[in-house]
Amino acid sequence: MAAYREIIDKYKAKILNRENVVGIAYGRKEKAGRKTGEEALIILVEKKLPPKKINKKDLIPQRLGSFQTDVIEIGKLHFFQERTRRLRPAQPGISIGHYQVSAGTFGALVRDRETGKPLILSNNHVLANISNGHDNRAQKDDPILQPGAYDSGKNPADVIAYLERFVPLYPGEGEAECKIALAVEKMANFFVHLLRPDYNFKLLKEGRTNLVDCAVARPVSDQAISPEILGIGQVKGIAEPEVDMAVQKSGRTTGVTRGKIIAVAATVNVSMNEYETATFEDQFITTPMSEAGDSGSLVLNMDNAAVGLLFAGSGKATICNRIKNVMEALSIKF
Repeated sequence: MAAYREIIDKYKAKILNRENVVGIAYGRKEKAGRKTGEEALIILVEKKLPPKKINKKDLIPQRLGSFQTDVIEIGKLHFFQERTRRLRPAQPGISIGHYQVSAGTFGALVRDRETGKPLILSNNHVLANISNGHDNRAQKDDPILQPGAYDSGKNPADVIAYLERFVPLYPGEGEAECKIALAVEKMANFFVHLLRPDYNFKLLKEGRTNLVDCAVARPVSDQAISPEILGIGQVKGIAEPEVDMAVQKSGRTTGVTRGKIIAVAATVNVSMNEYETATFEDQFITTPMSEAGDSGSLVLNMDNAAVGLLFAGSGKATICNRIKNVMEALSIKF
C-alpha cells in the first residue's frame, strides 16, 4: 500500500495538470473491458482520446515509477447539489420548472429564429404544466422558477424566466368528459337499456398524436443565463439521430450520462399522468440514461451536436424528440 501511495503523491501534481485529466488512483488494469488482475495507477480523464488528438505534453506515460498506468474515462466531475440549487447565471443541465410543476431540466439556451433573442428550452411538461393550450394549465408570461418548486424554488424570489410559447400536448383516445357528451350518453343509455339492459352506449373523445414535448421561456435578463451546458460545454450545431450513435445529456437528476441510440422513427405511448396516455411519433430511443427530473435535457452526440430533447423514459430506455422537429415547432435556432 505504501508503494502506490508514494507514487501517487510524487506524480499527482504533474498528472492533474494535464489537459483532460481529472484524477489519479490505484486499481487493476483492464483490457477489452476485463480486469487483468495487474496492479496499475488509474488515470481518470474526462474523455478518452486517441494519442494523435492529444498534445505531446498531455500524453499519459505508460508507467509511473514501478506501476503501469491505465486510462479510464469518467467525464467531468462536479458537485451534485449544483443542479438543484439556485444558480446565477443559470446553466443548461440544472433544475427548472413552471411555478406549478415540481422540477425538470433547463435543456439548452436557444434563440428566437425571427428576433434572435435568447430563450430557455425544455419540455412542455416542465415549462407549461402539460398544457393542451385550452385547459388553463399554463399561459404566456407564467413565471418559470430556477430551481424548480420541488427543489425549494419560490415565486417570485427564484423567477428565472417567463413562459414564451409551447407546443400543446394531446392525450390519446379517451372517455368523454364534457357535460353535453355525458348528458347524451345518459339519455342514449336510458333507451338502450329498455331493449338491451346488458349493453352500454359510450362516447369517446378523439385522440391526437404528438410530435414533440417542448416549450421555451424568455429569461429575465441576458445576464441571468449561460449557454454552456453543465458538464458538457457549448452546443456545436445539430445532427440527425442514427442507430448506434453514442449520445450524452446533462440533467437535473443524474447529471452527465451517456448512452447509445437503439431505435429511430419510433411511435410510442407515454403516460402523461395517472389517467391519460399520449401517443408520440417520430421519436428516437436510447439505452437508459435518465431518471425523473431529467426531462427537458438536451441530447447531444459526442461532438456536442444537438440530436434531440429528452422527455420520457423508464428504467430500461430513454425517449427523445428529434431536435429538428423541436426547432421547427418552436421556431428556434442554436
